[in-house]
Amino acid sequence: MEQIGESIKTFTDRYLGWVSMPMIRWTDIVEIIIISFLVYHLLKWIKTTRAWSLLRGIIIILVFVFIAALFDMTTILWIAKNVTGIAVTALVVVFQPELRKALEQLGKSNVLSGILQFDPTRVASELFSDATIDELVRASYEMGKAKTGALIVIQNNDLLTEYELTGIMIDSLVSSQLLINIFEHNTPLHDGAVIIRGNRISAATCYLPLSDNMQLSKELGTRHRAGVGISEATDSLTIIVSEETGRVSVAQGGELSRNIDESFLRNKLQVLQSKTLEEKKFIFRKGGAKNEGKADK
Repeated sequence: MEQIGESIKTFTDRYLGWVSMPMIRWTDIVEIIIISFLVYHLLKWIKTTRAWSLLRGIIIILVFVFIAALFDMTTILWIAKNVTGIAVTALVVVFQPELRKALEQLGKSNVLSGILQFDPTRVASELFSDATIDELVRASYEMGKAKTGALIVIQNNDLLTEYELTGIMIDSLVSSQLLINIFEHNTPLHDGAVIIRGNRISAATCYLPLSDNMQLSKELGTRHRAGVGISEATDSLTIIVSEETGRVSVAQGGELSRNIDESFLRNKLQVLQSKTLEEKKFIFRKGGAKNEGKADK
């Protein structure tokens, strides 16, 4: 037994002596978790934007450069070395819209506000009244029955001034009759989006940014992509009525809930209305249970 033990020790010292377990501290584990989280969300973000196609092009170029280095192709390596500095600047310019969107989403994250919130059951001032909710729900489904296309953006915390300036100012109380009249076919204000701030219709015929999310269904038209686009750029909620099917959808936070019923829409609006967090959780659970599986990301 002693000889076997010595043989094992000799083998370990001779062939495995270079193997050693590194010192792992708790900070190393935290660093690994943070880096994994960032890399995962970076890849997830890249895959849902135009950056995914551009990234594949960059990978192909890097493969050619690697082959050139492997076979010592001096001319290609010289070109790659001198173009690197310009390429970095070019990438910043090409990815500018995606980088801006990513930074905006980071700035709008509610992580700090959730941590620093003093009273979790505080009742905030309502964003709009129950009467406004009734008018929005009534107008949406009346237009749905008549297959009148509509795009209604409801402002939350982020100001929509830059989008209001692209349309015609109205500044009128929200009413179902006015909304139906605005989106009626062949009327001067039917094209574009209506923006609602509080209990008032702020502007109509507004232009919205289109979403470039490749995961959206191909059957969706410009109206739905505009609704998702504004929800990606701001924290607003958008009601979309399809002109082809008359179905009502809601876009919020870059997600689209399609073919929703009146109860789901009312619940969504009540959550946005800024009631207590306990009420919000109850409303969300109640609405989410009925419409589970209807969201397109």
